[in-house]
Amino acid sequence: ETTTDNVVAAAGADLVVLSVKPQTLNAAMRDLAGRLAPEQVVLSIVAGATLQRLQEGLQHERIVRSMPNTPAQIGYGATVWCPAPVVTAEDERLVRAVLEAMGLAIRVDNEDFVDMATALSGTGPAYVFLIMEALIDAGVHLGFSRSVAEQLVQQTILGSVLFARETGKHPAELRNMVTTPGGTSAAALYEMERGGLRTVIARAVWAAYRRAKELGAGKPNGGPSDLA
Repeated sequence: ETTTDNVVAAAGADLVVLSVKPQTLNAAMRDLAGRLAPEQVVLSIVAGATLQRLQEGLQHERIVRSMPNTPAQIGYGATVWCPAPVVTAEDERLVRAVLEAMGLAIRVDNEDFVDMATALSGTGPAYVFLIMEALIDAGVHLGFSRSVAEQLVQQTILGSVLFARETGKHPAELRNMVTTPGGTSAAALYEMERGGLRTVIARAVWAAYRRAKELGAGKPNGGPSDLA
């Protein structure tokens, strides 16, 4: 059964998943305020929305704040979650079962880590996809068809991730295994370092973190940090 009525959707559910854009959160909370049963647990995946804001807006105490990412749709997600103090052990078991069905789920006691996760893993797929896009475009520029370039890039990233997980080695050690002195990897990495790739990535993650904090403060619109 499907419905566009938030109250109908939440009625009778043990676990109510609050999944709306931060810009429409206030409207959703107005719909549900005071209409949730005391025993219901609300699992929020709204970026930046703090436990206090959710509890006040929903007039409800049993809330878990979380931040998954899009690979959760295929069981390879990464989620960080933080329960409110009133959430019971039984509530947590229910939440954990749901989140672990979608991939990795890490519980934290300090909800600031949820904002950090928003910037690192929640937004992380966008970083990876942009890097993939750039590599595919470079492959096409070299002369590969787009289809072949996509296959090569996807397999390279997948294989690299699995290799890192299986070996347990530090990424720097794995990178050194690929980098022959005076070779092609050394030439490519030199250009990346010269272009400030590490700094660009770090700045991007910090920008996402700051934006998560802004959303938590109820600021619906934002712009580049340099313009703030």
